[in-house]
Amino acid sequence: MEGKRVHDSLINQKIKMTTTKNTTRCRWVPGPVIVGAGPSGLAVAACLKAKEIPSVIIERANCIASLWQLKTYDRLRLHLPKKFCELPLMPFPANFPTYPIKHQFVSYLEDYASQFNLQPQFNETVVSAEFDQNIGFWRVRTSGLKEDSEYICQWLIVATGENAEEAVPEIQGMDEFVGPIIHTSMYRSGKPYCGKKVLVVGCGNSGMEVCLDLCNYNARPSLVVRDTVHVLPREMLGRSTFGLSMWLLKWLPIRIVDRLLLLVAWFLLGNTAQLGLSRPKLGPLELKSMSGKTPVLDVGTLAKIRAGDIKVYPGVKRLKRHTVEFVDGTVEDFDVIIMATGYKSNVPSWLKDRCLFSEKDGLPSRPFPNGWKGEHGLYSVGFTKRGLLGSSMDARRIAQDIEQYWKADQSKHLSTFTCRSPLLSN
Repeated sequence: MEGKRVHDSLINQKIKMTTTKNTTRCRWVPGPVIVGAGPSGLAVAACLKAKEIPSVIIERANCIASLWQLKTYDRLRLHLPKKFCELPLMPFPANFPTYPIKHQFVSYLEDYASQFNLQPQFNETVVSAEFDQNIGFWRVRTSGLKEDSEYICQWLIVATGENAEEAVPEIQGMDEFVGPIIHTSMYRSGKPYCGKKVLVVGCGNSGMEVCLDLCNYNARPSLVVRDTVHVLPREMLGRSTFGLSMWLLKWLPIRIVDRLLLLVAWFLLGNTAQLGLSRPKLGPLELKSMSGKTPVLDVGTLAKIRAGDIKVYPGVKRLKRHTVEFVDGTVEDFDVIIMATGYKSNVPSWLKDRCLFSEKDGLPSRPFPNGWKGEHGLYSVGFTKRGLLGSSMDARRIAQDIEQYWKADQSKHLSTFTCRSPLLSN
């Protein structure tokens, strides 16, 4: 530990020598800097804490799991059973239901942060992160409510995830439509839309659930299904569809499992193509593995479509003042449009690295399971397109990898640092 204190002291001296005059606050971080205090960031911080490796979590919002707390609808619950969604080192409470509701999941995350004494730096937005070749460390610059800051660290963990920013496609005539156009991040419940004609654009899990919620509040929803989609029952043969799939994959090839899932789905749900929901050519698991596209787990929406309570339309061609024209030529009046078009990564806007992350979509360039580690101590967690289970896998890998360096002989580490650092050499 004495060697580490000397090492940190020299690092701090070096930082003072290389910090620009415009920087309000500069801080040397002996452990990793984690960007994002969602489930992924908390998971990797907890795994590091268990190995006695300190970290600093930077979060732009004023709370943990801001997407869940600030940008989700009231009826949201975990789509998968809780045993597949728990974070490392701490299971869900035994009294939680199989599919915890939104507030239960947030409570679990708050207890998780408390259990591992995780205290993110809130209200700090990372504006840039770049590996400085001259000093051999990462410079992470942030903008806060009161001051700008710069963190210097050896390891940088990107935990902002796949859902950092709302994805809203450009549709011709959006500026002409007189009714509200909102993203699902602004939707809480169907109560304000009672009696209104609402068009939901997007047929993923969120779009399907929002339509069901609107029905429950006596709105008149319609659903835009632009592409093919796999809809599966949430449970099959007395087990969760996801759990059954994972069990079958232990014994059978993925294509055989897909065929079994689709066979059972056909018996339980019928021919979804007759409802305007045609299935892709690839099976649900194979499609998920290749593209990351998640099948929809039905919780009652199909019954509403079949009953005529929810109308299904193809893609939108253009909007006018009060109407929507669809690609098949149909024109309908609507009062409100809700964009259930998902989210996207924002990593390219602030990370000055193009090796680990693709500039095109902000996701790791290497496919799962190899996208968690880059160069110069750069890591990613929460980008596997495999939900919380994927985040937990990455969090464990990252902590184990960093531990190898952390537990290395400190005197050797200091010697190596001194030799390679021009600002510490005489």
